[in-house]
Amino acid sequence: MIRHIVLFKFKPGVSWDDPRAREAERVAAKVGGEVPELHEWKFGRNISGRAVAYDYAVIGLVDDEAALERYMVHPFHQEAIRLWREISDWNIADLEE
Repeated sequence: MIRHIVLFKFKPGVSWDDPRAREAERVAAKVGGEVPELHEWKFGRNISGRAVAYDYAVIGLVDDEAALERYMVHPFHQEAIRLWREISDWNIADLEE
């Protein structure tokens, strides 16, 4: 199993008041129901106010690297990427479980 973790940090000038951020959040919340490779899908706004904190996170669980690749190219996931790319930078980690 592979745990896929993504942390999003808004670009300068973007906040949760921005409609683009709310739309990216709305779509990200639906990824787990749209991408069949995902066994688990967790998501949410970061509640930490620390300077090093990111703004949003998603965490998914897939079977293996092949499933991770199918997830990555899934059209719904690609739409979520498009929305987040416009407003944020991100970091990922893929952990074997």
